[in-house]
Amino acid sequence: MGNNRKKYLYDNRRYVIAGAVIVLLLIFIIRLFFLQIVSDDYKKWADSNAFQRRTLYPSRGVIYDRNGKLLVYNQPSYDVMVIMREIKQFDTIDFCRTVGITKEFFDKRMSVIKTQTPGYSPHVPQVFMNQLSANEYGVLQEKFYKFPGFYIRNRALREYGCVNGANILGSLGEVTRRDIENDDYYVQSDRSGRSGVERFYEKILRGEKGMEILLRDVHGRIKGKYEDGKYDEAPVSGKNITLSIDMELQTYGETLMRNKLGAIVMIEPATGEILCLVTSPSYDPSLLIGGRQRGQNYQILERDPQRPLLDRSIMGSYSPGSTFKPAQGLVFLQEGVITKDKAYSCPGGYPLGGGKRIGCHSHFSPITFIPSLATSCNAYYCWGLRDMLDSRSRYKTIQEAFDVWKNHIVAQGFGYPLGVDLPGEHRGYIPNSNVYDKAHNKRWSSGSIISIAIGQGEINATPLQICNLAATIANRGSFIVPHVVHEIQGAELEASYRTPKYTGINKEYYDSVVEGMRASVMWGTCRQMQLPDVEVCGKTGTVQNPHGRDHSACIAFAPMNNPKVAIAVYVENGGWGATIAVPVARLMLQKYFYGEIPEIDRWKEWQMQNWSTLPGSVNYIKKAQEDEGSDTT
Repeated sequence: MGNNRKKYLYDNRRYVIAGAVIVLLLIFIIRLFFLQIVSDDYKKWADSNAFQRRTLYPSRGVIYDRNGKLLVYNQPSYDVMVIMREIKQFDTIDFCRTVGITKEFFDKRMSVIKTQTPGYSPHVPQVFMNQLSANEYGVLQEKFYKFPGFYIRNRALREYGCVNGANILGSLGEVTRRDIENDDYYVQSDRSGRSGVERFYEKILRGEKGMEILLRDVHGRIKGKYEDGKYDEAPVSGKNITLSIDMELQTYGETLMRNKLGAIVMIEPATGEILCLVTSPSYDPSLLIGGRQRGQNYQILERDPQRPLLDRSIMGSYSPGSTFKPAQGLVFLQEGVITKDKAYSCPGGYPLGGGKRIGCHSHFSPITFIPSLATSCNAYYCWGLRDMLDSRSRYKTIQEAFDVWKNHIVAQGFGYPLGVDLPGEHRGYIPNSNVYDKAHNKRWSSGSIISIAIGQGEINATPLQICNLAATIANRGSFIVPHVVHEIQGAELEASYRTPKYTGINKEYYDSVVEGMRASVMWGTCRQMQLPDVEVCGKTGTVQNPHGRDHSACIAFAPMNNPKVAIAVYVENGGWGATIAVPVARLMLQKYFYGEIPEIDRWKEWQMQNWSTLPGSVNYIKKAQEDEGSDTT
């Protein structure tokens, strides 16, 4: 029995061995098929020994202001590249001394390239150092023959023709892993727009990369172009952009906002083009050009308690205060809650019950709509909101009434991003009835939310939205989405930047608001904004601030008929609207219409440029409030 078993195993051993050989052969054949047919890794490895594919970077599009002033352009920059497999023994100390680094940095950088570079290959060029200056490049070029494996890649570095408008122009920075995953245009060490116009119009500005194929010999040395450049692809330069920004206005606005927190926005109503978009504080855009100092400078700016990286003009979310009253009045007029002749009493404010009230400053009473705008009467808009929300003659429920109100406000450009061509725009905030149903268990009335009648409470808006309201009133009921780009080389702007949006409110009601805003400048709270030969329409705003001094705000447009410009000024901790916001707006309008400030107003210019409203500062505010008629709302 045992002999039979041994004989059986012996007879079948050759089949087992043959089967194992066949399996191994199949594995080898499948693996060879995968390497040579399915995968191109082997081909790439072989090609990398014979060829070097060198990326040719396009010239990035330059940026001009509306008057043709060159704002952002390109300067040559040089990156030190390394191909690991081509490195031979060389004097690393001499190399470090030549490029201005330490031996420790050299060792660390080489380790990082090998261990932390996505898709690392010793055959592929890797960035060792970026953005050498022309002088550093010149010194290194003389010694390149001593450092095998290293070579220079020419790049372009952004340069700025001014120190203003950093929030608009933006900056470039090295791409992230996510950028590379989302867009196959980028590879490790590429740079792209990180903020401002540079980011929003990245695909237009960046152009298209080219490629040249270089032939290597058996020692890896470059012997020239493969087939005389037959397969090379030339780069395509990025498109140039002309901004709608007037850099002279922008620069002047930034001088007026020195030592203040806030924003100035100016819009051309007929086109929606933004003439200036001042945020304060700001910074010199050259600090974030990119390269070895960019990260350090960015961290310094990010840690600054005044937050210069925050673009308050489109990201600051503020209570609009009395600058919101024109929008409020338009809703009341459209819904038939009031007429322009409707009068409400104002015995020093709006009574809240229990001896409390929303205060108002001295003016005649009762008061009708147009003088209510001129004097910025708080009570008028509180009574109007009460009549709209609490009366059941027009709407079945308060929720229905409130949502009608909310929809009108949204149609005027509040509550959602307007769509400006800059990244990071905030939406502001306009609540709906569900918010108050949840907060008050569906038991609420106008008295529960009366502060929104005067642009306080839950209402929030950006300075851009507040200025857009002024532009909409100037246009008598329409606006074009505000934008900072006037023209793109060889391309057309998006339709939203060319097509008007209508609020749905009748033009006749806008005429009444215009009349009230003109009266505000002629004899009301905005009278400091008068210009001798330009009919200015304006509205002040003083925003209650529970954390310190009130915020100072105003809106305006001019001329009253055929308007050329709309403006909004918002100064945190600035006091009454007429204290800082109105004088700043007047100076900006003078700069726009006259090109310079008349001699008689130079003292006011000096005062605004040197007035600090930063926390802890003590300046002219108290004296100015005592000496000048001001808006207390």
